[in-house]
Amino acid sequence: MTNYTFEWLFRESPSLLLVLDESLVCRSIARVWRQRLKFRLREAPTIAAAELFDFASEPELISQFEAVAYEGKPIVNTPAGLLTFEGTIPGRLSAWRAHPIGHKRPCVVVAATDVSKYRIAIEELTQLQSQYGLILDSAGEGIYGLDAEGHIVFGNAATERIVGWRAEDMLGQKSHDVHHHSYADGSHYPRDDCPIYAALIDGEVHQVDNEVFWHADGSAVPVEYTSTPILKNGKPNGAVVVFRDISERKKLEQERDSAFSEVKQLKDKLELERDYLRDEVKTILKYGEIIGESRALKRTQTQIEAVAATSVGVLILGESGTGKELIARAIHNQSNRADKPMVKVNCASIPKDLFESEFFGHVKGAFTGAHQDRVGRIQLADGGTLFLDEVGEIPPSQQGKLLRALQEREFERIGDGRTIKADVRIVAATNQDLEAQVKAGRFREDLYYRLSVFPIQVPSLRERREDIASLAMHFIHLTCKEFCREPLKLSRQQVDMLKRHSWPGNIRELKNVIERSVILSTGNRINLDLTLNPANIEEQPQIKLQPEPGEFMTDAEIREIEKSNMISALRNAKWQVWGEEGAAQLLGIKPSTLNYRMKGFGIRKEKYQ
Repeated sequence: MTNYTFEWLFRESPSLLLVLDESLVCRSIARVWRQRLKFRLREAPTIAAAELFDFASEPELISQFEAVAYEGKPIVNTPAGLLTFEGTIPGRLSAWRAHPIGHKRPCVVVAATDVSKYRIAIEELTQLQSQYGLILDSAGEGIYGLDAEGHIVFGNAATERIVGWRAEDMLGQKSHDVHHHSYADGSHYPRDDCPIYAALIDGEVHQVDNEVFWHADGSAVPVEYTSTPILKNGKPNGAVVVFRDISERKKLEQERDSAFSEVKQLKDKLELERDYLRDEVKTILKYGEIIGESRALKRTQTQIEAVAATSVGVLILGESGTGKELIARAIHNQSNRADKPMVKVNCASIPKDLFESEFFGHVKGAFTGAHQDRVGRIQLADGGTLFLDEVGEIPPSQQGKLLRALQEREFERIGDGRTIKADVRIVAATNQDLEAQVKAGRFREDLYYRLSVFPIQVPSLRERREDIASLAMHFIHLTCKEFCREPLKLSRQQVDMLKRHSWPGNIRELKNVIERSVILSTGNRINLDLTLNPANIEEQPQIKLQPEPGEFMTDAEIREIEKSNMISALRNAKWQVWGEEGAAQLLGIKPSTLNYRMKGFGIRKEKYQ
């Protein structure tokens, strides 16, 4: 034992441990370290610190040891060169002051670690990282990695080039917050909806080809990307995102689409008339001809026949849903212009700023958004009929231009100084009171007179109740055919119910009611109970059999009334007693009861036919 009684603690230590006195002379050293010293030092009883540490390379280490010895300021995990028979090896050391028991003077305890193998591993790792970094940076696609929480842990050069963010600025941030926070239109992109982060949750590969990453300058970069999870023990522990800038591809696609669009516009321009005629045929096939035999409808048909052969303007008046367009089609089809198109313009659906373009057309570049030439409806209807539906909705600012075009039969497209001639017949329709609009100053008087040379009033459905049954059956047939169903039937009670309906929406309302009823029907008979509004059904007048006060009826008179009512029911049922629409069902009694009463009254079919 030496003066330092704790020497036995160091002797067999597997770590590099030693004790220095205040003069920085080693008084005790672990055997494992002594064995690594130079041969001349192994047997020396004391060793100077300069023989143990490379003070030449780290001269500040001497002052640090002195600070430990005299000031008690410890050294913690400081790099230092360790002198051994192998030469100087890299190490890291810690030192602190201690007071041995029974000694007045303190000593310095030193613990050192040989990090030469660790440094070699670090150098190899650094070299590998450098190689892998070169590989990643040479890739044309952006590549970055995420940890299990979605933070960016690395990014290659292409990542910086595509999104404009330096890799070191992105490290530790969540990629969604950096460059994936919004959709292409600028709206917020919730992180929970992000496919990149979905890979961290479900462990599946997610591929997207129609989104954008946001550049550091605030611009949107179209990209396609793949988010691949990194699995550890079968669970997602991160992800690798590979993406590419597809701006050039999108640009080529847009140019291609623009070229295709231009070709299509030219093709459509040549085929506009044919396509419009095809739509007209489809409409006619869908809605059919004018149906009905009522006196009011026949009066309208007479007017149609009278005016169709002329070229005067026609103004069709009537409530909404009465079939004013069908009247206009009938006028066109019976005119000498039937082989030319009838072009419809719904004046209520055209934005105010687009009226002039819709009627007269425009040339490319005439205004913002005019990317190609457009043929106006007047030019399209040349030689045929121009049907102005909801004509009362034409803005006052455009009424004068329309009047001039109709009177002079010529016009100019927007942005084009060339005059175009067009011969069109005008048929207009409205559910408004145009005379009142003229008096109120909202409709030009001269245009009104130009349009209303021959007015036709279309009767409402209330005025032609005898046509309701045939119209209803027509709509049932069309709807069942459209829905691929067997044809449904209408009972007499249902026909009566339809006739007693007020039909504020006219034929359009009837058609809608039939379509809804077909959808709700399950058997072979249509169900109207859930589709007709009871508030619009007139109550059926009740037959009063109650005698006036002071009066009375004999039993024979009552029986005669009952017999007459029974005969009427049998005739309505075509003398069918049993089954649906049989007389028993109409009277609300059992067939056996009706047979019994018929025998009692002596009612026979051959007698009352």
